[in-house]
Amino acid sequence: MARKVGSVGSITAEAILNEACKLFARFGYAAVSMRQIAAAVGVQASAIYQHYPNKQEILVALLNNHMDALLEAWNNEVRDEDAAAALERFVRFHIRYHISRPDEVFLSYMELRSLEDQGFRIIERKRHTYENIAKTILRHGADEGTFSASDPHVAAMAILAMLTGVNTWYRSGGRLSQQKIEDLYVGMVMGSVGLTAVSKA
Repeated sequence: MARKVGSVGSITAEAILNEACKLFARFGYAAVSMRQIAAAVGVQASAIYQHYPNKQEILVALLNNHMDALLEAWNNEVRDEDAAAALERFVRFHIRYHISRPDEVFLSYMELRSLEDQGFRIIERKRHTYENIAKTILRHGADEGTFSASDPHVAAMAILAMLTGVNTWYRSGGRLSQQKIEDLYVGMVMGSVGLTAVSKA
């Protein structure tokens, strides 16, 4: 998936990915052609193939970039803190990161089914890495006696599903601010593991 930049005038792999992301999110991966992507970028279809040999590689690159950026962003958030503080930080991070990238998040969940075997294995491995962050926090909390979650794996998957669901209804400029949404979700997540205190990280 090497990125080739500037080999055809000003066209770049970045522009291809940006436009493909918008089109896939709007119409679905299966309904979008390489010709449509080229038209959105403003080049001939042949130019696209100099960067990505097929549409599948574009999808893999989009999902791969999304997961890499997500994991890197979390690594920049990590602190040396107890499990309760870590869980609150994770909740706020997840909401903050995901609601600012609705197209990428939509693709990362809805178009997993469109990945072929090799691409699916790559993305699924990185998804498991992210899921394990939540599982590890919950296990630590259970070991400390702070959390009452009897099965950290199930609890983590339920929490992730709830958090990611924000993207299905959140609209910028709605009646709830992002801060208020974070506070509400922190309260619900903390309550699900037996805690009630909510701070503002």
